[in-house]
Amino acid sequence: MEKKKYSMNMCEGPLFSKIWIFTIPLILSGLLQLLFNAVDMIVAGRFVGKEALAAIGSTSSLINLLTNVFIGLSTAANVLVARFFGSGREDDVQETVHTSVALSFITGVIMTVLGIAVAPKLLVLMGTHESVLPMATIYTRIYFLGMPVLMLYNFGAAILRAIGDTKRPLYYLTISGAINAICNVIFIVVFHMGVDGVAYATVLSQAISAVLTLRCLMVSDECYRFEFKKLHIYKDKFLQILRLGLPAGFQGSIFSISNVLIQSSVNSFGPDVMAGNSAASNIEGFVYVTMNTFHVTCLSFVSQNYGKHYFDRIKKTLLICLGSVTAVGLATGTLAYVFGPQLLSLYANDADKAVVIEKGMIRMSIIMFTYFTCGTMDTCVGAIRGLGYSIMPMIVSLLGACAFRVVWIFTIFRAFRSLENLYISYPISWVITTTVHLICFIVVFNKMKKRIV
Repeated sequence: MEKKKYSMNMCEGPLFSKIWIFTIPLILSGLLQLLFNAVDMIVAGRFVGKEALAAIGSTSSLINLLTNVFIGLSTAANVLVARFFGSGREDDVQETVHTSVALSFITGVIMTVLGIAVAPKLLVLMGTHESVLPMATIYTRIYFLGMPVLMLYNFGAAILRAIGDTKRPLYYLTISGAINAICNVIFIVVFHMGVDGVAYATVLSQAISAVLTLRCLMVSDECYRFEFKKLHIYKDKFLQILRLGLPAGFQGSIFSISNVLIQSSVNSFGPDVMAGNSAASNIEGFVYVTMNTFHVTCLSFVSQNYGKHYFDRIKKTLLICLGSVTAVGLATGTLAYVFGPQLLSLYANDADKAVVIEKGMIRMSIIMFTYFTCGTMDTCVGAIRGLGYSIMPMIVSLLGACAFRVVWIFTIFRAFRSLENLYISYPISWVITTTVHLICFIVVFNKMKKRIV
């Protein structure tokens, strides 16, 4: 009964409809997860002030920098579970599930210690303005206290998505998202807490989604069932997760380094620009998660079909995902820009609205109409990783996006210092990197097809 309702055989049946059935709950899940941060920023901006908005917004690049290595391991868990599930290797699914859950606990504890110890120092190195530094430090330290539950949710959700289940992670995020919003109001409006109340609400909601996800794995009667007595790190699965996950994680972290450099450059323009940039980036995030779901979809479908060696379905999967992400990115990006002033106004009180809208629209005018190229870039990465290649897309992404942005900041931006010249580095890097990823996929696909056949 459960298998018919939640699992999905990605190796048979019409691809287009299955891709969208899989993706729609994933989009809603991503939007809800991002809503955690949006609610945090809206409540902080309206009830505490633009300094609180700037403080929370200035931490996102740093948090991503420190967490992406370990989140990359959950991507690897998705690839392995999907491949083993697609080929019917139930024992391998079991070992991967229990290894993944064990890793989630370990990586969560490591992230808590690392974040609390080094995050405040890195905020200073990023040039965080002194008016927001104390609040940014408090928010970051509390956020990292919740890393064990955040990692547990990421690994658990990756397992469910690998077997085609995107519905239950959506249900759990809906529950935790509502609790996050309620707690924000209670902590900030009723108890008059500051950014610490925002952080505590986020951690509490993440803990609830993690518990619900773990319970889902425990009550399952399928091969991905989790049992505490079987909790163990299986060496071969651990090494495969490291082989696939570390390059993905390092790629994400180094991407974040380039974003940290951009954030540092933004910080140099002062608190007004920081607040506008934070609000625009948060709105931008809603467009991004709708596109990034096609990376997860492509990764899962390619992985399951690679387990069966169905290469025609792999090629069709990539083409459908590329077309879909382009359409979704253009539509959502255009809507976000058109309603940009109204959306940005949500993030500030009456006294700060004008400056937040003015500075935020500078970023949105450049990013929103070109953002679909970021989606195509990530979708190509998902296809390549689904085939078991992780180092190649890492190298391409590091050179095509990260290195390019670093060079841009120290050359073009330094010579012609303006927000417009800073933001334009994003779309240029996306176009370059997408082109190279497509070439790499074609080469790898043809090589693997000849080797299998």
